[in-house]
Amino acid sequence: MTCHEMLKKRGEWMELGSKDEKVDTKPDTIEHWGRSVDNPIGGWYGLKKGFKGRFGMYIPPLMEALGLAEVTHEKRGNKMRAK
Repeated sequence: MTCHEMLKKRGEWMELGSKDEKVDTKPDTIEHWGRSVDNPIGGWYGLKKGFKGRFGMYIPPLMEALGLAEVTHEKRGNKMRAK
């Protein structure tokens, strides 16, 4: 299931929770899903150490630009949901 499909199924806002790859993620966040073995690639998005993580920072704006999601734009605690 893709991130968009997961958000559509969820049907509500989900916290982004962006974290560096060396930091544990908060459960039930976009970042946590991006690192989960349940995502389409079975774990980390990113192939090289140092470039992994931050899924919750970079993917939501892309999904918003593609018209797949709505993203809040606060100083902290941003969320997204599928369109």
